[in-house]
Amino acid sequence: QVQLVESGGGLVQPGGSLRLSCAASGNIFSVHSMAWYRQAPGKQRELVAAISNSGTTDYLESVQGRFTISRDNAKNAVYLQMNSLKPEDTAVYSCNLILQYSAHGPIADSWGRGTQVTVSS
Repeated sequence: QVQLVESGGGLVQPGGSLRLSCAASGNIFSVHSMAWYRQAPGKQRELVAAISNSGTTDYLESVQGRFTISRDNAKNAVYLQMNSLKPEDTAVYSCNLILQYSAHGPIADSWGRGTQVTVSS
């Protein structure tokens, strides 16, 4: 099994920046896509940003131009640089990896526990 450990959340003022990190540990054969999701209180979870194993990225429209997702394949890690943060970005952010544990094994879905991001003055 794989364990995802997230870090980098916290309290920041509007206009500030945070960088989230998510590192996977365990026996992993390959990681396909990596993504960050968020869920605010009383709202459904939404996809914030995703990156494929070829580096193609996709963003939630409301974060386009402010957030940047990147990955380090050697470390099985994914990052989310968040700039110009707004109060509406406040949520629990969770990383998600689509991966395989072996060459002929099934594709699996793994989630981190989440890290709180609060944007407030």
